[in-house]
Amino acid sequence: GYELHGTENIPEGPGLIVFYHGATPADCIYFMARLLIQKKRTCHVVADHFVFRLPGFKILLDAHGVMHGPKEECVSALKKGCLLAIAPGGVREALFSDEMYTIIWGNRKGFAQVAIDAKVPIIPMFTQNVREGVRTLGGIKMLRSLYERIRLPIVPLYGGFPVKLRTFIGEPIPYEPNITAEELTAKTKAALQALIEKHQKIPGNIFRALMERFQSQKKDD
Repeated sequence: GYELHGTENIPEGPGLIVFYHGATPADCIYFMARLLIQKKRTCHVVADHFVFRLPGFKILLDAHGVMHGPKEECVSALKKGCLLAIAPGGVREALFSDEMYTIIWGNRKGFAQVAIDAKVPIIPMFTQNVREGVRTLGGIKMLRSLYERIRLPIVPLYGGFPVKLRTFIGEPIPYEPNITAEELTAKTKAALQALIEKHQKIPGNIFRALMERFQSQKKDD
């Protein structure tokens, strides 16, 4: 039930893919697998630090090219010609965004500085129905306060619904030598928001997302 659209927007050389983070990164894993099958290209991805502390995960993370940063390592990978994917919202966006698909980046702009330092384009990416497959209880204020205090993902998840997932790759935002990290962050956020508005019916609906599995053709919305 997974579809990937817009691979023609991925440059032949290096690029920084910026995506909206669902409750789980399943869509990112599907994207990386489909890209490898179709284009014979690998894509590294930046993950939160806590993932690397999970017992037994190191081998799996290494095999899939998962990185934890820092900025210098990301720039180095891009300068070597790699594709790199990052969700600036990270765990906070995964846990506390909802069916309204609100982008939660805070003041994060390090990814933009990485793209500037590596002189590569930014490619926005969004997966339709990603929040309908797995939902969180992030709307409980006490859980949000607890996360901000201890920074561990203790918010319960539920779902695993077999919804239709379609990943859309937007047009690249080219490298500009005189742009600031703040300006590039704003442009990237606007591009990602445009993808969400074009391809996602808001608020998201689990039943509708399930029924879309039976559609024979992709709809623009």
